[in-house]
Amino acid sequence: MQWWRALVRQYPLVLATLGIAALGGVLTATGAGGAAQWVISGYALAIAAVQAVSMVRELRSGTWGIDILAVTAIVATVVVGQHWAALLIVLMLTGGVALEDYAAGRARRELSALLAAAPQTAHAVGPDGAVHDVPVDDVRPGDQLVVKPGEVVPVDGDLLSATATVDESSLTGESLPVERVAGDGLLSGAVNGPAGIRMRATAAASESQYQHIVALVREASESKAPFVRLADRVAVPFTAVAFLIAGVAWAVSGDASRFAEVLVVATPCPLLIATPVAFMAGMSRASKNGIIVKNGGALERLARVKTAAFDKTGTLTRGRPEVVAVEPRDGLPADELLRLAASVEQYSNHSLAASIVHAATSRGLALSPGRGVRESIGHGVSAEVDGHSVAVGKEAHIAGLVGGELQPIELEPGQLAVYLAVDGIHAGSITLADAVRPESLHTVTRLRQLGVRHTVMLTGDGEATARHVADAVGIDDFRADCLPADKVAAVRALPDRPVMMVGDGVNDAPVLAVADVGVAMGAKGSSAASESADVVILLDDVDRAARAISIGHRTVQVAMQAIGIGVGISLVLMITAAFGMIPAIVGAGLQELVDLTTILWALRASSAGRGEPADHAVTPRAPTLRTAPAAA
Repeated sequence: MQWWRALVRQYPLVLATLGIAALGGVLTATGAGGAAQWVISGYALAIAAVQAVSMVRELRSGTWGIDILAVTAIVATVVVGQHWAALLIVLMLTGGVALEDYAAGRARRELSALLAAAPQTAHAVGPDGAVHDVPVDDVRPGDQLVVKPGEVVPVDGDLLSATATVDESSLTGESLPVERVAGDGLLSGAVNGPAGIRMRATAAASESQYQHIVALVREASESKAPFVRLADRVAVPFTAVAFLIAGVAWAVSGDASRFAEVLVVATPCPLLIATPVAFMAGMSRASKNGIIVKNGGALERLARVKTAAFDKTGTLTRGRPEVVAVEPRDGLPADELLRLAASVEQYSNHSLAASIVHAATSRGLALSPGRGVRESIGHGVSAEVDGHSVAVGKEAHIAGLVGGELQPIELEPGQLAVYLAVDGIHAGSITLADAVRPESLHTVTRLRQLGVRHTVMLTGDGEATARHVADAVGIDDFRADCLPADKVAAVRALPDRPVMMVGDGVNDAPVLAVADVGVAMGAKGSSAASESADVVILLDDVDRAARAISIGHRTVQVAMQAIGIGVGISLVLMITAAFGMIPAIVGAGLQELVDLTTILWALRASSAGRGEPADHAVTPRAPTLRTAPAAA
């Protein structure tokens, strides 16, 4: 029953209107039609009074909307005795608000999602050296902490351990793992690598990087301009014309009933219904394409986007290192070098190890078991494979094993290399990079075809890497070395609006919230990014951002067509009624046909238009986890 109580609290007028309709139906069926008219008319006038108060407040603030015509239409229909028509207008008015609320999902969940993902406890080292858990809010600068493998760094601090490998991709956008040495700073929100580490806190949780991101999201969410409903913009001229026709009809004929008869066929039901129905249909179509649009306002803003901004890592690129080159030495086949490396790396928890193993298995190479596996955290791993001593690791580590006889390779921006030694001899290298998504170039091209005039990339990577990716996908402009606050400032400064921002990490949550339309790559991205965004793409496909804009165009086009049809027919009926040719009761019936026509047309937003790609129902797949075999 909790859902019922929530429904009553949230939409009391909708339920009350349905209750009055049921009561009126019972009274009419039992022969008490007069009582039904009094009950329904009284209720309709009460709602009109409530709406009138709201209307006056909006007028004082300089805002016009469909409420003006709705209030007048309710009063007019009651005056001419069309109480059921009045009740229908009330239902459309209150139900339209409920539809918009349902589509909008006004509860702001992004802050709760961020707070839920934040570390709640820390492993503190006591004076006696014992480790005990404490609430993260109790950590003070100077406290020593232990961060276990795979855990999130709870507060900002300095590394005390000799080395550490941390994943800062969700904070800075840097897709490759970052190596830290004693004395280096650690950011809260970064994910520790495969080895436990010790650190000294330099800030309390409330002053650390993760909480700074939460504050940015809050500020960005509250700074968004309010959405002006499509129907409200159309309602102003429609209301003026309706009153003009009704007033002229009254003045010329001298019959006050003409005023009411005109307004009966001028009820704003097409405006109340067309936009919510079309936008709900458009949102349904988007969901079939793996795109969740959280509110109708976002769908309309998508249709007007003039600037598209992108995060790099995980958005324009795949967000994970991939093997791009295998370079053996001394005649060793490339596949054999990769197979030996993967046979050793299958026992490592390092993020690069998984990429090498995946590259080998995807080529159909059979991995061999390793014996005597030894891993030097942050440097490399070695094992005996097929009777050979094989070591894989950093340049300096492998150079030390081969007596300095190692030939480093030249790397392009965004690339990283691991080196191999076989039986104490340098055997070659494997190059990894965060590869550009193959669909990124098509996405940028398609956006230009859809009317997007400017594209920009915002990334935490260095300038060389950023320029390389921007050139590869056809981005107009880029900003490198961006922290979350820098991305927010950059989007706020973009002049050609509305601005759509596409990202996937925790570091993107603030900028997704401040953008006119925030689009989160939710298939592998953080929940914080998804919650702060207006649109969530459930597939690992950035091209869906362009599809979302295309759906927005189609939805707004159909909504405007439905409104145009409804308003056009209403104008014809108003002019006809002005000459006294449509009695009020007939006009109310005709208006229902107008409403039906409007609804049927608005439902066309659920299908692709001419020239649009066909829709394909999609179901996102969960990622597969790799389990390493036991070492011999």
